[in-house]
Amino acid sequence: MTHRNLVILTGSGVSAESGVPTFRAAAGLWMGHRVEDVATPEAFARDPALVQDFYNRRRRQLAGVRPNAAHRALAHLAARWEGELLLVTQNVDDLHDRAHAETPPASGFDLVHMHGELLKAQCTVTGRISDWPGDLAPDQPSPFHPRGRLRPHIVWFGEFPLHLDRIEAALAACDLFVSIGTSGAVWPAAGFVDLANRAGARTVELNLEPSLGRRLFDEGFYGPATEVVPAFCRSL
Repeated sequence: MTHRNLVILTGSGVSAESGVPTFRAAAGLWMGHRVEDVATPEAFARDPALVQDFYNRRRRQLAGVRPNAAHRALAHLAARWEGELLLVTQNVDDLHDRAHAETPPASGFDLVHMHGELLKAQCTVTGRISDWPGDLAPDQPSPFHPRGRLRPHIVWFGEFPLHLDRIEAALAACDLFVSIGTSGAVWPAAGFVDLANRAGARTVELNLEPSLGRRLFDEGFYGPATEVVPAFCRSL
């Protein structure tokens, strides 16, 4: 079967083999910090020094990791794809961006970070976004407003994910949906497979092990992302 409109969702499992700790891993960076202390608007208001330090450390780590075979396989697929391809990532790292910079995609490609980007900062007053590869101070002034501060450009718990209109429109029009390295437990991304099923799309899960939503997919292929993702991309 020939597919034209493809939506790919990636989660932390696609970056784990690059050395980026997964949110739910027992040895992940989040250990030692409650979510309520580093990943909510209330935490930033209460203790901006702790929150900024947490994301500063994560930002510095990115300098020591590289895209892996799964990121590169998706970049090569995007360069050859002749239809529409939307890559939606839950990850805040820049590994997809780097892989696609190395292998420029075809014209029908788009990449969206639905949970924000670690290498960007956001004004607390205007909401404007700027590139920010370095550290953020606890009271980092915003260049966009005299009363504003800069916070990490991260969708925290209790905040609304980004680009949902764009994502839902693509899911309604897709004929193939592929979920890679996700737990199936984080909403609204966990519901994307249901939207794709309603559109009549073929739905495929690529993961280290079956996710909580495995029964909703037509097919599943399991193993390390650096093995199953390149193999599946070659099959397309």
